[in-house]
Amino acid sequence: MKEHEAVPLMDYVEHASTQMLDEVQEFLARMKKRHTVREFSDRPVDRAVIEAAIAAAGLAPSGANHQPWHFCAIGTPEAKATLRELAEKEEREFYAGKAGEAWLDALAPLGTDAHKPYLQHAPWIIAIFGQRKGGIREDGEQQNYYVPESVGISMGFLIAALHHAGLCMLTHTPKPMTFLNDLCGRPKSEKPYLLLVVGYPAKDATVPVHALKKKPLDQIASFI
Repeated sequence: MKEHEAVPLMDYVEHASTQMLDEVQEFLARMKKRHTVREFSDRPVDRAVIEAAIAAAGLAPSGANHQPWHFCAIGTPEAKATLRELAEKEEREFYAGKAGEAWLDALAPLGTDAHKPYLQHAPWIIAIFGQRKGGIREDGEQQNYYVPESVGISMGFLIAALHHAGLCMLTHTPKPMTFLNDLCGRPKSEKPYLLLVVGYPAKDATVPVHALKKKPLDQIASFI
Protein backbone atom coordinates (compact mmCIF):
# COMPACT_ATOMS: atom_id res chain seq x y z
CA MET A 1 0.00 0.00 0.00
CA LYS A 2 1.04 3.60 -0.49
CA GLU A 3 2.18 5.50 2.57
CA HIS A 4 -0.74 6.99 4.49
CA GLU A 5 -1.67 8.00 8.03
CA ALA A 6 -2.98 5.03 10.02
CA VAL A 7 -3.55 3.74 13.55
CA PRO A 8 -3.43 0.17 14.91
CA LEU A 9 -6.59 -1.94 14.73
CA MET A 10 -7.52 -1.91 18.42
CA ASP A 11 -11.22 -2.87 18.72
CA TYR A 12 -11.42 -6.02 16.57
CA VAL A 13 -13.05 -8.91 18.42
CA GLU A 14 -12.26 -12.44 17.23
CA HIS A 15 -14.58 -15.34 17.95
CA ALA A 16 -13.71 -19.03 18.11
CA SER A 17 -14.71 -20.82 14.90
CA THR A 18 -17.64 -22.56 16.61
CA GLN A 19 -18.85 -19.28 18.10
CA MET A 20 -18.65 -17.58 14.71
CA LEU A 21 -21.33 -19.86 13.34
CA ASP A 22 -23.48 -19.37 16.44
CA GLU A 23 -23.19 -15.59 16.13
CA VAL A 24 -24.16 -15.45 12.46
CA GLN A 25 -26.98 -17.97 12.91
CA GLU A 26 -28.35 -15.89 15.77
CA PHE A 27 -28.27 -12.82 13.52
CA LEU A 28 -29.94 -14.79 10.72
CA ALA A 29 -32.70 -15.93 13.08
CA ARG A 30 -33.27 -12.34 14.19
CA MET A 31 -33.40 -11.03 10.62
CA LYS A 32 -35.88 -13.72 9.61
CA LYS A 33 -38.29 -11.94 11.96
CA ARG A 34 -37.93 -8.68 10.06
CA HIS A 35 -41.09 -8.00 8.08
CA THR A 36 -42.36 -5.02 6.16
CA VAL A 37 -45.67 -3.80 7.58
CA ARG A 38 -48.10 -1.13 6.47
CA GLU A 39 -50.18 -0.83 9.63
CA PHE A 40 -48.43 1.17 12.35
CA SER A 41 -49.31 2.14 15.90
CA ASP A 42 -49.07 5.83 16.80
CA ARG A 43 -47.18 4.79 19.95
CA PRO A 44 -44.21 7.16 20.35
CA VAL A 45 -40.62 6.08 19.77
CA ASP A 46 -37.91 7.90 21.70
CA ARG A 47 -35.86 10.19 19.48
CA ALA A 48 -32.70 8.79 21.10
CA VAL A 49 -33.45 5.39 19.51
CA ILE A 50 -33.71 6.98 16.06
CA GLU A 51 -30.52 8.96 16.65
CA ALA A 52 -28.58 5.84 17.67
CA ALA A 53 -29.82 3.90 14.63
CA ILE A 54 -28.84 6.72 12.28
CA ALA A 55 -25.45 6.89 13.97
CA ALA A 56 -25.04 3.17 13.23
CA ALA A 57 -26.00 3.78 9.58
CA GLY A 58 -23.34 6.49 9.45
CA LEU A 59 -20.67 3.85 10.17
CA ALA A 60 -21.29 2.06 6.86
CA PRO A 61 -18.39 1.82 4.41
CA SER A 62 -18.48 4.32 1.56
CA GLY A 63 -16.53 5.35 -1.52
CA ALA A 64 -13.32 7.10 -0.40
CA ASN A 65 -14.96 7.29 3.07
CA HIS A 66 -16.86 10.40 1.90
CA GLN A 67 -20.06 9.20 3.62
CA PRO A 68 -22.32 10.68 0.93
CA TRP A 69 -25.61 10.52 2.80
CA HIS A 70 -27.98 12.61 4.85
CA PHE A 71 -30.82 11.30 7.03
CA CYS A 72 -33.77 13.59 7.77
CA ALA A 73 -35.96 12.23 10.59
CA ILE A 74 -39.51 13.57 10.23
CA GLY A 75 -41.49 13.40 13.44
CA THR A 76 -43.76 16.43 13.86
CA PRO A 77 -47.47 16.02 13.00
CA GLU A 78 -47.34 19.03 10.68
CA ALA A 79 -44.38 17.74 8.67
CA LYS A 80 -45.85 14.24 8.43
CA ALA A 81 -49.20 15.59 7.23
CA THR A 82 -47.45 17.58 4.51
CA LEU A 83 -45.34 14.56 3.59
CA ARG A 84 -48.41 12.37 3.21
CA GLU A 85 -50.20 14.96 1.08
CA LEU A 86 -47.26 15.35 -1.30
CA ALA A 87 -46.46 11.64 -1.48
CA GLU A 88 -50.06 10.60 -2.13
CA LYS A 89 -50.29 13.13 -4.97
CA GLU A 90 -47.41 11.38 -6.71
CA GLU A 91 -48.77 7.94 -5.86
CA ARG A 92 -52.19 8.67 -7.37
CA GLU A 93 -50.50 9.42 -10.70
CA PHE A 94 -48.34 6.30 -10.31
CA TYR A 95 -51.29 3.97 -9.79
CA ALA A 96 -53.41 5.75 -12.40
CA GLY A 97 -51.12 4.43 -15.11
CA LYS A 98 -47.79 6.20 -14.84
CA ALA A 99 -46.17 3.04 -13.47
CA GLY A 100 -47.11 0.84 -16.40
CA GLU A 101 -49.06 -2.42 -16.38
CA ALA A 102 -46.10 -4.73 -15.68
CA TRP A 103 -45.03 -2.80 -12.58
CA LEU A 104 -48.56 -2.65 -11.21
CA ASP A 105 -48.99 -6.37 -11.84
CA ALA A 106 -45.79 -7.02 -9.85
CA LEU A 107 -47.13 -4.97 -6.94
CA ALA A 108 -50.59 -6.56 -6.94
CA PRO A 109 -49.72 -9.47 -4.57
CA LEU A 110 -48.64 -6.88 -1.97
CA GLY A 111 -51.97 -5.06 -2.04
CA THR A 112 -50.46 -1.59 -2.35
CA ASP A 113 -52.33 1.47 -3.62
CA ALA A 114 -52.09 5.26 -3.54
CA HIS A 115 -53.46 5.50 0.01
CA LYS A 116 -50.54 5.95 2.46
CA PRO A 117 -51.96 6.63 5.95
CA TYR A 118 -48.83 5.27 7.63
CA LEU A 119 -46.91 8.35 6.46
CA GLN A 120 -48.97 10.35 8.96
CA HIS A 121 -49.67 7.67 11.54
CA ALA A 122 -46.22 6.20 12.26
CA PRO A 123 -44.10 8.15 14.77
CA TRP A 124 -41.08 8.60 12.49
CA ILE A 125 -40.36 8.80 8.78
CA ILE A 126 -36.68 8.91 7.80
CA ALA A 127 -35.89 10.47 4.42
CA ILE A 128 -32.53 9.33 3.08
CA PHE A 129 -30.57 11.44 0.62
CA GLY A 130 -27.46 10.78 -1.45
CA GLN A 131 -24.91 13.55 -1.92
CA ARG A 132 -23.23 13.75 -5.32
CA LYS A 133 -20.62 16.16 -3.99
CA GLY A 134 -19.27 17.29 -0.66
CA GLY A 135 -16.52 14.96 0.43
CA ILE A 136 -15.90 14.14 4.07
CA ARG A 137 -15.91 17.86 4.95
CA GLU A 138 -19.20 18.47 3.07
CA ASP A 139 -17.74 21.53 1.36
CA GLY A 140 -20.08 21.04 -1.57
CA GLU A 141 -17.24 20.93 -4.07
CA GLN A 142 -15.38 17.63 -3.77
CA GLN A 143 -16.73 14.76 -5.87
CA ASN A 144 -18.26 11.79 -4.05
CA TYR A 145 -17.82 8.27 -5.38
CA TYR A 146 -20.02 5.17 -5.53
CA VAL A 147 -22.91 7.18 -4.10
CA PRO A 148 -25.78 4.71 -4.81
CA GLU A 149 -23.75 1.78 -3.50
CA SER A 150 -22.65 3.68 -0.38
CA VAL A 151 -26.15 4.94 0.40
CA GLY A 152 -27.59 1.47 -0.16
CA ILE A 153 -25.19 -0.08 2.34
CA SER A 154 -25.98 2.61 4.92
CA MET A 155 -29.71 1.98 4.50
CA GLY A 156 -29.10 -1.70 5.19
CA PHE A 157 -27.27 -0.78 8.38
CA LEU A 158 -30.16 1.50 9.38
CA ILE A 159 -32.83 -1.13 8.80
CA ALA A 160 -30.86 -3.77 10.73
CA ALA A 161 -30.28 -1.36 13.64
CA LEU A 162 -33.94 -0.39 13.91
CA HIS A 163 -35.05 -4.03 13.66
CA HIS A 164 -32.54 -4.89 16.38
CA ALA A 165 -34.23 -2.23 18.54
CA GLY A 166 -37.58 -3.98 18.14
CA LEU A 167 -39.22 -1.66 15.63
CA CYS A 168 -41.01 -2.31 12.36
CA MET A 169 -40.40 -0.52 9.08
CA LEU A 170 -41.66 0.08 5.59
CA THR A 171 -39.47 1.14 2.70
CA HIS A 172 -41.39 3.65 0.58
CA THR A 173 -40.27 5.27 -2.67
CA PRO A 174 -42.82 7.64 -4.20
CA LYS A 175 -41.88 8.65 -7.74
CA PRO A 176 -40.64 11.30 -8.14
CA MET A 177 -39.34 12.18 -4.67
CA THR A 178 -37.92 15.62 -5.40
CA PHE A 179 -40.54 17.24 -3.15
CA LEU A 180 -38.54 15.84 -0.23
CA ASN A 181 -35.71 18.31 -0.88
CA ASP A 182 -38.01 21.25 -0.10
CA LEU A 183 -39.77 19.51 2.78
CA CYS A 184 -36.49 18.55 4.47
CA GLY A 185 -34.59 21.72 3.56
CA ARG A 186 -32.00 19.82 1.54
CA PRO A 187 -30.17 21.24 -1.50
CA LYS A 188 -31.31 20.28 -4.99
CA SER A 189 -27.94 18.61 -5.54
CA GLU A 190 -28.95 15.84 -3.13
CA LYS A 191 -30.98 12.91 -4.45
CA PRO A 192 -33.77 11.41 -2.29
CA TYR A 193 -33.40 7.63 -2.26
CA LEU A 194 -35.92 6.33 0.22
CA LEU A 195 -38.54 7.05 2.85
CA LEU A 196 -38.24 4.64 5.79
CA VAL A 197 -41.40 4.48 7.88
CA VAL A 198 -40.52 3.50 11.45
CA GLY A 199 -42.56 2.55 14.49
CA TYR A 200 -44.38 -0.18 16.38
CA PRO A 201 -46.76 -2.44 14.43
CA ALA A 202 -50.48 -1.92 14.91
CA LYS A 203 -52.26 -4.67 16.82
CA ASP A 204 -53.94 -5.75 13.59
CA ALA A 205 -50.78 -5.49 11.45
CA THR A 206 -50.46 -8.08 8.69
CA VAL A 207 -47.76 -9.32 6.33
CA PRO A 208 -48.59 -10.19 2.70
CA VAL A 209 -48.08 -13.89 1.96
CA HIS A 210 -46.13 -12.85 -1.13
CA ALA A 211 -43.61 -11.01 1.07
CA LEU A 212 -42.85 -14.22 2.98
CA LYS A 213 -41.53 -15.92 -0.15
CA LYS A 214 -37.76 -15.59 0.05
CA LYS A 215 -35.34 -17.15 -2.40
CA PRO A 216 -33.32 -20.03 -0.91
CA LEU A 217 -29.56 -19.82 -0.52
CA ASP A 218 -28.83 -21.86 -3.64
CA GLN A 219 -30.67 -19.28 -5.74
CA ILE A 220 -28.94 -16.20 -4.31
CA ALA A 221 -25.38 -17.46 -3.85
CA SER A 222 -22.72 -19.51 -5.58
CA PHE A 223 -19.38 -20.76 -4.31
CA ILE A 224 -16.46 -21.29 -6.69
